[in-house]
Amino acid sequence: MSPFAPIPPAPARPGYALERRFSALSEERPGPVWQTLLAANWPGWRDWYLTRGGSTAETSREAERALRRHMPEMVNMHDRLSAALPDDPLLREFLTFWCPPRYLVSCTQAASADAAGPFLMRNYDLDPALSEATLLRSNWRGKVVMGMVEGLAGLSDGINEDGLAVSLSFGGRVVTGRGFGIPLLIRYVLETCTDVQDGLEALRAVPCHMSYNVTLTDRQGQAATVFLSPDRPAMVQFTPWATNHQLGVEWPRHGRISATLERAQGLGRMFAQGQPDEAWLQATFLTPPFYSAKYRAGYGTVFSVAYRPALGTARLFWGDGMGQAWQMQAFAPATLDVEYTDFGSRMIAAPTFLTDLQRTA
Repeated sequence: MSPFAPIPPAPARPGYALERRFSALSEERPGPVWQTLLAANWPGWRDWYLTRGGSTAETSREAERALRRHMPEMVNMHDRLSAALPDDPLLREFLTFWCPPRYLVSCTQAASADAAGPFLMRNYDLDPALSEATLLRSNWRGKVVMGMVEGLAGLSDGINEDGLAVSLSFGGRVVTGRGFGIPLLIRYVLETCTDVQDGLEALRAVPCHMSYNVTLTDRQGQAATVFLSPDRPAMVQFTPWATNHQLGVEWPRHGRISATLERAQGLGRMFAQGQPDEAWLQATFLTPPFYSAKYRAGYGTVFSVAYRPALGTARLFWGDGMGQAWQMQAFAPATLDVEYTDFGSRMIAAPTFLTDLQRTA
């Protein structure tokens, strides 16, 4: 069974209903798993990139030069990933994520600590049909990184073997500029940095094409959020959480729809009482306005995840609170099926752990 095999359609029922298969995969160097990810996701990303004007003559000329200038540590990895489709120069350009089309996700993220140590939790909000639905453990540059795939080789969030955990949320501004797409920046931080201070320095140094909020925590329990924008310097906030605005709500319609202020105020009240433990934060994240089931409108909470720097774990969970944890150093590839309805999301059954043959099928 391929981890990307389609799920038979559910019986017809009133309202919204969608089933997605999530995969947890591992690969030391780009190989069969990377080829499988490309086969599943590159056609959709290619269409998105071309139809939204991502590839231009200027972008093509600048893309690899920008990568070499701003992220030289990633050049060899970029070469290896691109080599999977040597006759497709558009893939090579796309994987730089230089000046991509506008890219929005409405999320909540927070770093806290409890008796088990520091942790980073996030809700990822998007149309469930558009999510790549893959937790990938990789060792592409000599550092083990585990996170949720975004933009083929990028990540929306993740953790590395040094115990640095990072997550992104949209910053609530429509301005764009010359810079990299945020999924590659999250990958870059996890591939090259060891702690929060390293991550902040990297994010300050690399241009971002839109406004995003990045929250970081590490094994020592340090935590910070950095506001990235294409038209103003990165701003570091020693606030361990973020929603979808920066200095204020600058896109009122998005602010209303996403309830960014309400979520921020709720987190502010919570953290004013002390650091919430994992159970408390999870209960909050699975309650409106943090949790959204507006899937028929094209967005909602696709997954939630909690990363534990000291343990090297990622625990995915859904609207009913059920989920599955993976350990970076003892990773067990698996698939699991999730149902989305107007009432929220839930795991349909326990994960199916993959044999060695199925891992690369």
